[in-house]
Amino acid sequence: MAAADTPVLLLNAPLVANRLGYPDLSGLDLLEAFAFVHPARFCVPTPRGLAEALGMEPPQGDADVPEFLQRAAGALCAACEDPEWFERAGAWSALQSLERLRWPWAQVLRPHIARPERAEKWLFSALPEWEEAGERAPPRQVDLPSERVLARLDELTGEGAEKREGQRAYASDAARIFAPRSRSEMPHIALAQAGTGIGKTLGYLAPASAWSQASGGTVWVSTYTKNLQRQLRSESRRAWPLKRPDGTPPVVVRKGRENYLCLLNLEDALQGGFAGRPAILAQLVARWAAFTRDGDMIGGDLPGWLGTLFRKRGIAALTDQRGECVYAGCPHYRKCFIERVGRESASADLVIANHALVMINAARGRDHAQRPTRIVFDEGHHVFEAADSTFAATLSGQEAIELRRWIIGPEKKARGRRRGLSARLADVASYDEAGGEAIDAASEAGKLLPADGWLQRLVEGEPWGPLEELLFAVRAVTYARDESGQEAGYGIETEASGLPGEVIEAAGAAEAALASIRAPLIRLSGRLEAIMADPPDWLDAQGRARIEGARHSLSWRIELLAAWEALLGRLGGPADPEFVDWLAVDRNDAREFDVAIHRRWLDPMKPFARTVLEPAHGVMLTSATLTDRIGSAPGNPWESAIARSGAAHLEVAPMLTTADSPFDYAARAEVLIVTDIRKGDLPALAGAYARIIEASEGGVLGLFTAIRRMRAVHGRIADRLARAGLPLYAQHVDPIDTGTLVDIFRDDPRASLLGTDALRDGVDVPGRSLRCVALESVPWPRPDILHKARRAASGAGSSYDDRIIRARLAQAFGRLIRGKEDTGHFIVLSPAFPSRLLSAFPEGTAIRRVTLDEALARIAGGLIGPDEHAASESEEARA
Repeated sequence: MAAADTPVLLLNAPLVANRLGYPDLSGLDLLEAFAFVHPARFCVPTPRGLAEALGMEPPQGDADVPEFLQRAAGALCAACEDPEWFERAGAWSALQSLERLRWPWAQVLRPHIARPERAEKWLFSALPEWEEAGERAPPRQVDLPSERVLARLDELTGEGAEKREGQRAYASDAARIFAPRSRSEMPHIALAQAGTGIGKTLGYLAPASAWSQASGGTVWVSTYTKNLQRQLRSESRRAWPLKRPDGTPPVVVRKGRENYLCLLNLEDALQGGFAGRPAILAQLVARWAAFTRDGDMIGGDLPGWLGTLFRKRGIAALTDQRGECVYAGCPHYRKCFIERVGRESASADLVIANHALVMINAARGRDHAQRPTRIVFDEGHHVFEAADSTFAATLSGQEAIELRRWIIGPEKKARGRRRGLSARLADVASYDEAGGEAIDAASEAGKLLPADGWLQRLVEGEPWGPLEELLFAVRAVTYARDESGQEAGYGIETEASGLPGEVIEAAGAAEAALASIRAPLIRLSGRLEAIMADPPDWLDAQGRARIEGARHSLSWRIELLAAWEALLGRLGGPADPEFVDWLAVDRNDAREFDVAIHRRWLDPMKPFARTVLEPAHGVMLTSATLTDRIGSAPGNPWESAIARSGAAHLEVAPMLTTADSPFDYAARAEVLIVTDIRKGDLPALAGAYARIIEASEGGVLGLFTAIRRMRAVHGRIADRLARAGLPLYAQHVDPIDTGTLVDIFRDDPRASLLGTDALRDGVDVPGRSLRCVALESVPWPRPDILHKARRAASGAGSSYDDRIIRARLAQAFGRLIRGKEDTGHFIVLSPAFPSRLLSAFPEGTAIRRVTLDEALARIAGGLIGPDEHAASESEEARA
């Protein structure tokens, strides 16, 4: 109550409020001040992290934090008076705006920021413009001798570095994908299993940089997690300078449009589009925009915690979430971060991207010349699920209403700058009569799509229009068939077979409605193409670029509508063995948020092979968990890797290579299977986690298969651990993004972190900060319709599930030992852990079935290593 009534100095107000259970704290949040004074600078949002960012002595304990916060506030004020303050530009003008918005820090900082002698440039005037460049020549066809690759690796690892034979063999094998291909649509494919500690990043960057230098071509490295993208950007500095002599960057990180700041959205926010606290956020983002490296708001140099300080989805509103970009029609087009990154990637030596972007770029990239032809898929075990998502078709209420808004634009009193086709192409409509008629026809047909309030009308049984009628029928049959018995809060689904007549009839009407929308869009695309072929006098370069962007957006929506029509056309007909279709109602915490019809490829690697692999010249998939660790059981450990890479759909045998981890797992890690925590006993589960964290004195990564259980465990033990000086953080509980949670966990050896699948893979926390991984149960795959169909198609029965579980266990275990000095325990709280799954762990690792008390004794005593019982268990399991 005192904190609510009196303005206080605090750090990370939403987290403090969450812990106090009081949402409306009044005070000065030091993170907001840091974001203003040092935009685009990294800071872990804890007292220790802030101290390191400011070059101060960190507080020794909680009792020292209040005094430190005062010193830190003083340091931030003093930084504003420093003649060498790097981020001075624009600060005085921004502070005037923030003072009008009643930002609490404005009056504190005002005496310390001098008025500049000259008027400061507005952000949108100060940002540099990108320049057009000529098309890059195709890469030269070169061979990479092994000696050249190894010499390059020696340069990257540095003089005097230990020569690791595993890394050298891996680099030589990776170089083989850069050889000239001998036949069209027959790329070089390499599958490379590289154990943790091999140094695979430099292992493939060595041949990649050597090939790029010799050929003048671009290599794409694709990851699944943003954490690895950051690591790759850092590692690439060994191979390439920050800038070339001509000022262009040789290395570019490229992501989807929704990750970058949209300058038009920011301008709208600064000029009244945001009010209250979000308006303050917009001003701080504008400060950041003046200093950012590339405008990347999600995982880039914008602090991940900044958006969470303002509660609402302010960050998302400043990006292009809905594909509503007007391209060259935007007044800031020449300064656009997204356009700049796209152009820089065309001339880069190395493009660091993610799996989804690589696939989308290959499938429908705007420029065919920029599509990747030499690709390294790091975290290659995730390529299957990325392809599964990329090549899926989903007709849902949310997707359909977004299409309506893109076609029609704002309706009624809707706020924002969204523009429909008629506004976006008004000049085309006035010049080209047929084009104008197509725009009018599309806008009229677009009214057949769901409108605002569609979900409420479905619940009330009063749908409007053919698409809402279809979704109403889908919702009704899904609820009618539900046999899950699950409490409200979980999504429900049913197969798209044996459907009642109402659904088939509604699907036919909806299919006709979609066709009536697609037809004028196709006509409009044709008219735009004709205008580009015979341009009028008034069409300048900017207008051409805008029409080209509109054509690209149209082709994307035309493809989407065609996919939806095909999906509906199959309802009620014979099953297509290539696809899996189902109906679903998406719910979260007892609240419905979507109704959908889904279609997935039974094997998504078929379209992946056709779209990504065949046009490429060389592709490598690499991971520490690429193969299936089947132990001594019969079978080929590469079988699943080949199937899930797409190589099986090409007439070329992939190159297979393995580099084992150099870590001594037998001496540095052990697996403890706790046998006395009953499944479903939530109090016992929570107590076990608390005692494990206490025994380990923090440094525990707790992994859960269900968010609800994770929240329940956190709620039962967080206060108990906090009183012991052992901070506990959790995904979906703490108002902090996942990347920042990992940063906090990495920074504090006494902290522990609870999370779900997102933390099972891609988290790199070396040293003592992570010394224990605890799974609440065996990570069984969810038996949904898609999983059951793929399992049946595999013909492997339970072995299909076992392969998935072993991969998940191997990925989770991989979080534990990240360096050769790391040690730790891997705990599974499951009394019925099947022995056949134990081969998921590295050979030689001690495996013990113990009671919780025995496990706690080993954790507290730091006891690690094999004994006769453990060796016997391990040998028996692997047999």
